[in-house]
Amino acid sequence: MKNIFPSFDRSVLEPLVNSIEAFSDRTSFFIAEKQHSYKDLGKAIDKIRKVLKPIEEQYIALIANDDLETYASIFALWLEGKCYIPLHPHQPADRNENILNQVGIKYILDSKNTDKFKRNVVIDTANLKTDTEIDLSIRNDISDNTPLYILFTSGSTGTPKGVPITRRNVAAFVDAFGALGYQLNETDHCLQMFDLTFDLSVQSYLIPLLVGASVYTVATNRIKYEAVFELIDEHELTFMLMVPSVIHYLQPYFDEIFAPTVKYSLFCGEALLLSEVDKWSKCIPNAKIVNVYGPTENTIYCTYYDYLRGMTNKAVGGVVSLGKDMKGNASIIVDENNNALTSGQKGELCLSGDQLTEGYWHDEEKNKLTFFEKDGIRYYRTGDICSVDADGDYMYHGRLDSQVKIQGYRIELGEIEHIANSVLDGIKSVAVVVNESTNPQIVLCVESDIEKPDLIGLMKAKLPPYMIPSNIKYITIFPLNSNGKTDRKKLKTMI
Repeated sequence: MKNIFPSFDRSVLEPLVNSIEAFSDRTSFFIAEKQHSYKDLGKAIDKIRKVLKPIEEQYIALIANDDLETYASIFALWLEGKCYIPLHPHQPADRNENILNQVGIKYILDSKNTDKFKRNVVIDTANLKTDTEIDLSIRNDISDNTPLYILFTSGSTGTPKGVPITRRNVAAFVDAFGALGYQLNETDHCLQMFDLTFDLSVQSYLIPLLVGASVYTVATNRIKYEAVFELIDEHELTFMLMVPSVIHYLQPYFDEIFAPTVKYSLFCGEALLLSEVDKWSKCIPNAKIVNVYGPTENTIYCTYYDYLRGMTNKAVGGVVSLGKDMKGNASIIVDENNNALTSGQKGELCLSGDQLTEGYWHDEEKNKLTFFEKDGIRYYRTGDICSVDADGDYMYHGRLDSQVKIQGYRIELGEIEHIANSVLDGIKSVAVVVNESTNPQIVLCVESDIEKPDLIGLMKAKLPPYMIPSNIKYITIFPLNSNGKTDRKKLKTMI
């Protein structure tokens, strides 16, 4: 199918500026029940850009609020050849300070003008004056290797690790997305449910704006699935990228959801259960449903699997296939010695291609552990256990870090979760954690305030004795992180 995106430079800014000019009176963002036109977006970009011009620093922090000025700040920074580092407004102060110190940030853009950062220069973007002369010119002296953003993800040591993503990386993602052939235009209503500290947000705001579509956002303080339900019901969304937990929590409302306007429903960020997609597909009868996959290190996502309505879909342990590589990406599965494995063999999925980050921010030790070269190609170790079938589709088997050794047996916790889900008919959330001690024990957490007395007995019929949980913890509501995923670290403190 034809790539819907026009030709663009490596910075992807040309089609953005074209949209602002061509669709000036159409809605660019719908935020907190208020519509903002592309003209409004252009004016907001310009007023922020004028403040940035005399600033020499390339790396600027951005408080990730849910308003037009925050999104405009991103594009103002990009037009000036600068890079944004998002800080969550409700994150612990120590974490934000750690990020500021790692990058050496002096300036912070903040539309709410908070007083949390007294040691930095905070620019109040909401109260800047607009000008009649709007400058959306694209600088031609910026390298393709210039970072557009740095996202800090959780580190195993407790210190956030930075992932710089360059203009080249983002342009490669946009090109790969366009090659999927999705037909989007200025009439589309697109969901943006993610905090700006999460890389899936970049697809959710950038792709729609490149074609003149409207972006419908979810505030950081909203319960994600409730807000998504409202937007689907009230604003006829046509394009949605969500984490799978959204449809899990929407299941009780499936009888109330009928959204024939949805054209594309994409999922990323967690294992996608086939049983839940089958039910969700009836709510969006005309939509193409796609499972996409990719870590922050490989720019948003890099593989895709198209769900087949009324047909057999590929899944392992109830988890939908990750599918095939998108354009410009090349994945392999390797053993512990980096030897490439063949069809059907399980190993670690490793990624390469134009979307791959150049490495973690100032962390050569981590880079040596995570990246490696094979046959002249640089790869990233995902930590995901996968296999590839005869058709070239990748199948997901769990995480390397969720493999544990108990009683001498190597156990994949995801397999236990799959069996528990099947026994509970997929209605409740489950998570398996290990009680760390001299005698590690498997604990099954079930999101419910009603106990199922025969659960262990039912699991014994499907699992060997060494994989049976030693304890079941019933929790009324699982803790979620800011991206709507189950917060397993917090869950571990509750067992």
